Amino acid sequence: MTTPRHTRFEAVRLRLEAFDPGTGWRLALYEFLLFGFKQGWACLFGGLLLALLLGTHLFYPEGASLHRYDFLTLAALAIQAGMLAFRLETWCEARVILIFHAVGTVMELFKTAAGSWTYPEASVLHIGAVPLFSGFMYAAVGSYIARVWRIFDFRFSHYPPRWATWLLAGAIYVNFFAHHWTIDIRYLLFAATALLFWRTRVHFRNFRVHRWMPLLVGFGLVALFIWFAENIATFANAWNYPGQQDGWQMVGPAKLGSWYLLMLISFVLVEWVQPVRKVDQ
Repeated sequence: MTTPRHTRFEAVRLRLEAFDPGTGWRLALYEFLLFGFKQGWACLFGGLLLALLLGTHLFYPEGASLHRYDFLTLAALAIQAGMLAFRLETWCEARVILIFHAVGTVMELFKTAAGSWTYPEASVLHIGAVPLFSGFMYAAVGSYIARVWRIFDFRFSHYPPRWATWLLAGAIYVNFFAHHWTIDIRYLLFAATALLFWRTRVHFRNFRVHRWMPLLVGFGLVALFIWFAENIATFANAWNYPGQQDGWQMVGPAKLGSWYLLMLISFVLVEWVQPVRKVDQ
């Protein structure tokens, strides 16, 4: 059955998947390049935003009448509008971005008030101490997951009950706030995540057949790449963690745990608008 062409990319993807590269090393090379192309397209929103962070850090003029943070907010809005106008993104994916923007902004307001990190530059477009572009950084995660889900035609085996995933995601989100004045239960949440998803496999189709990996491994790989992006963003002075105010330092690997848990929140929110299909569907 042909997948509906929701975006301009869909027609390109179908042509690439219909191409016959042959066998042997040609097939292996083609699959590798196709995988990279699809992944690059899936993270288009986040990649453009990260490039803006780094580019404006290096080249944005000092003393400009428009603050850099405000420029980033307007640029992120322009990227979002352009992707919708040129059908590079579906409206369902845009709704996920909006949800993540709201979820991320609420977390940002609390975390900056608690001193977990700061935004060192001035801005007009902000709520409290949080510039509005910050919500788009969370939205980029949701955008990636929603797009990769569709582009690679995700199917699942042994997926846990929906109520259980929502309960766990809610507990993770509450703990991001509550651990500031009560005990941090993240290790219990890690254990609960492993228990709930240890049998779950995500089946993805890059070219002609579906392959699979443990979903927990998928969470970890995405968390690792977000951590890499976070190091680039803090280098670009998008925000500062304690200890980075007097000069950039690498973000510690402990943050991988936070991003790993955020992956589950992200995944559950995307599952709200994307179907969880079984392997035989």
